[in-house]
Amino acid sequence: MNGYERINAALNGLKPDKTPVMLHNFMMAAHEHGITMAQYRNDPQLIAECFIASVDKYRYDGILIDIDTVTLAGAVGVPVDFPENDPARTHRGNLDNLENVLRLKPAKVENYKYIQIWLEAVRLLKAYYKDEIYIRGNCDQAPFSLASMMRGAQNWMLDLVMGTDEQLETILEYCTDASSQFIKLMAQTGCDMVSNGDSPAGPEMISPDMYLKFALPYEKRMAEVAHQAGVAYALHICGNTDSILDDMLLTAADAFELDYKTDIAKIYNTLGTTTTFIGNIDPSGVLALGTTEAVQKKTIELLSAYRNSSRFILNAGCALPPTTPAANLKMMIDTARNFRM
Repeated sequence: MNGYERINAALNGLKPDKTPVMLHNFMMAAHEHGITMAQYRNDPQLIAECFIASVDKYRYDGILIDIDTVTLAGAVGVPVDFPENDPARTHRGNLDNLENVLRLKPAKVENYKYIQIWLEAVRLLKAYYKDEIYIRGNCDQAPFSLASMMRGAQNWMLDLVMGTDEQLETILEYCTDASSQFIKLMAQTGCDMVSNGDSPAGPEMISPDMYLKFALPYEKRMAEVAHQAGVAYALHICGNTDSILDDMLLTAADAFELDYKTDIAKIYNTLGTTTTFIGNIDPSGVLALGTTEAVQKKTIELLSAYRNSSRFILNAGCALPPTTPAANLKMMIDTARNFRM
């Protein structure tokens, strides 16, 4: 099997010849290629070259193309900082008063420079690898997360308690439209999978009841948009998601990329043979800062927990730090390749 075939098998519950590996390594790929994040984010050809060099070096199966976690926010007017050596970031929202949500003009995310750079990078990689390597075009924030960036995290938490139903529904619908636009544009690149992050919707930020009311319905719609566009859909939520895993299944996502804080036994018992799990080695404590022995141990623990299910794709639990040692990443991948399923 090639990389595309391995990951496609895992998404369909079929046994691959080896454990498939998909990396969330955009910062590390840029760092190893010797370019700054500013150079990376501004040149789709450089983005493609970074991932091609990384696949050549580590021989993994699936590329997750990411630029940062604020591109979609920037496309709807949230102020963005662009550091030379770090991913872009936001410090405040662009909607000072929730009442103003009723006067928002429809978003047109395709007009944003960095959306187009992202899309072109995915097109280049899909054209280069065709059906040899699996291509996942990340699409930044799910609606709940995007709303949090538009209002600012602290304001958004207060809004959930003090805002009117009309205001909350309006901003979430606005963000649903923006997120949907990005997914539809990404699907047109020819990628195999799209994905969203919705970390502010996790239990470390809001209650499970709030998740059910304000995040889950919109995550479900993102999966529907992706499926209507003919691509698979993955959802990422950081932190410990133990208390909402059962509810997350209602999104009908094809895969969940989960943090190392979520209990692996809970993940297996909940997702098991129905939904593919992507993850979830600790990217900082183990892969970036741990020894090769620690990486091997944690990888074997994870692979052993999923020994009886084909719906598994090995990855870190979140984005790899740029200075992750190559030896640690190679150990994780080599351990997976040599593990008897």
